[in-house]
Amino acid sequence: MEMTPETMQILAKGLTLGLSALGAGTAMIAGLGPGIGEGFCGGKAVEAIGRQPEASGAITRTMIIGDALAETTGLYALVIALLLLYANPLIGKL
Repeated sequence: MEMTPETMQILAKGLTLGLSALGAGTAMIAGLGPGIGEGFCGGKAVEAIGRQPEASGAITRTMIIGDALAETTGLYALVIALLLLYANPLIGKL
């Protein structure tokens, strides 16, 4: 099969789209970390409140701040995945 410029462009676009989908899936693996971390944080907060119920306000406030910080990594991964899937800057370069 002869590789014409049109064939090369179709092949390049297909390869770029396929690898972008693979990259988006890999980026979404980053969603596991925040989920595990937030679950661990919540469990430890419940244990701490069980030991010291009078400190529940401070414990809950600290837990919510920690969970919000942990969630940002998952949101960044989601943004990267959406960019790769729907607003891929590499497609315009071909």
